[in-house]
Amino acid sequence: MGGTVLVLGGRSEIGVAVAERLAGREAGTVVLAARRSDDLSAEADAVRAAGAAESSGRGTSSCTVETVEFDADDLTSHRTLIDDVVARHGRIDVAVVAFGILGDQARAETDAAHAAAIVHTDYLAQVHVLTELATTLRGQGSGALVVYSSVAGVRVRRANYVYGSAKAGLDGFASGLADALHGTGVRLLVVRPGFVVGRMTDGMSPAPLSSTPDQVADATVAALRSGRSDVWVPGTLRLLFAVLRLLPRAVWRRMPR
Repeated sequence: MGGTVLVLGGRSEIGVAVAERLAGREAGTVVLAARRSDDLSAEADAVRAAGAAESSGRGTSSCTVETVEFDADDLTSHRTLIDDVVARHGRIDVAVVAFGILGDQARAETDAAHAAAIVHTDYLAQVHVLTELATTLRGQGSGALVVYSSVAGVRVRRANYVYGSAKAGLDGFASGLADALHGTGVRLLVVRPGFVVGRMTDGMSPAPLSSTPDQVADATVAALRSGRSDVWVPGTLRLLFAVLRLLPRAVWRRMPR
C-alpha cells in the first residue's frame, strides 16, 4: 500500500478520476480538498470503491479517503492546509493540483474584475500553492507534483485569451519549477489536455481531438508511473501544435476555441 495523495480540487472530475486510479495501489490515503468539503461524499465514495476494488484479493485494506476544506483563492490558507495534511497523514507522495475555472470570455473582455478573478484562480493561486507544495516535498526529499496546463496556453487564441493567458503563465511557471526541482528527489508532471468534455465545458461544442476526464486521468497516471515530465492529451496534439505555432497571426486570430 502506498502513501498519501493530496488532490487540490477534490470536486474536479479529472482530479477524482486520478485519485480513483491511484487508490489502493500508490495511495493508502487520499485527501480530497475543496470548498464545501462536507458535500464531497459522492467523490469520496467513488475513490473508496476504486481502492477496495484494487485491493481485493491482495490481503490489503482499501484506501482511506478524507475530505478537507480548501479555498484555492484564499492564499493565506495554503500553508496551513499542507501542514495539517502532513501532520495527520505523514509525507505527501503525490499532490494533484486540479482546481481551476474557465470563466466567461465575453464578460472578461469588459469586466476587469472577472478577468482578474480568472487569472487569480488559474495562475496566481496555482503558483502560490505549487511553491508551498514544492517546499514541503523538497523537505521530504521525494514526491511528485501534477500540474494541469492546457493547449489553450501553448499559443493563446483570441476566442479564450483570458483563460489561455493564465494557462500560458502556469505552463511556463511549472516548466521552470520542474527544472528547479531537478536533483532534489521531487518531480513535476505537466499535463496539457485539449478540450475536455465534462462539467466545466457543459453546453459547449466539443473541439476536434477532444478527450474525457477519464482519458486525461489515464494519461496522467500512466505518465506518473513511467516517470515522464510532460504529457499531451491526446498525444497527437503535440505534433499538431508544433504546426499551429507557425500559423500567421492573421489566420490564428480567427481560430475558434
